[in-house]
Amino acid sequence: MRRELLTIGAFAARARLSAKALRLYDRLGLLTPAYVDEVSGYRYYRADQVERARLVALLRQLDMPLARIAEVTGAEGVEAADRLAAYWADVEARVAGQRTLAEYLRGRLSGRSCEMYEKFVVETVDVPERLVITETRHTLADELPAWIGASLGRLEGAAKECGGVAGAPFVVYHSEVSMESDGPAESCVPVADESAARAWAERQGRGRETRVRVEPAARLAYTRITKAQVAHPQILTAFEAVEQWMAAEGLEMAGPCREIYFADWDAAGAEDPVCDVAFPVR
Repeated sequence: MRRELLTIGAFAARARLSAKALRLYDRLGLLTPAYVDEVSGYRYYRADQVERARLVALLRQLDMPLARIAEVTGAEGVEAADRLAAYWADVEARVAGQRTLAEYLRGRLSGRSCEMYEKFVVETVDVPERLVITETRHTLADELPAWIGASLGRLEGAAKECGGVAGAPFVVYHSEVSMESDGPAESCVPVADESAARAWAERQGRGRETRVRVEPAARLAYTRITKAQVAHPQILTAFEAVEQWMAAEGLEMAGPCREIYFADWDAAGAEDPVCDVAFPVR
């Protein structure tokens, strides 16, 4: 049997890889030798493993995580190609977000922040006291958009049991949400029937940190943004524009910042207004 196998040196030459790389792939579980001599520890490979070795090397050049490499190499044909395509779509989305963040930071570092803020119109509005059903979660920035959509969907569905939705849904940030800080964030939906809402909260228990509370009346300083501007980091510029305006007007923050979603998100286009970013002020 061993006569039909290739030594690690011969296999490395065929695969155009180093023996060091092959030992690493073995250690990572990506390419296991066909046979290992128990006495000498020498590794031997089959000739038909060359293609897999080359594939692993190329996938690593894409900075693909080991778990994703195992998924691709463990599949065949169209399925393997689809898994690679899904990974690359994730990479392109991440790079696009990083490119936007870099532009945002260039503006801040070059002193163009004032120009960035000028495109936002800041106003104030008085909002009444409201009864809200809420869901709270500690979440990092990369998970936040998905959680907001899912939690507001759950709460809007629950509002049918609580007299119906009685105002625009909103998200309150009780502490910073970033890639290092996990909030918490609180999704809120105003409802009409307090007794029904409290009965609903009792049925939920504490599985998702749901509750009913009264959101006090407040004056909000806010700016209206489009669906495209909701994306990170554009939305940071909107929040900073409101903070700059508050400072210029001599207003103090009177509560945690929030995002108020007043439009149908799914029906809105990229340039349609969908959200107010706001701070309670005094």
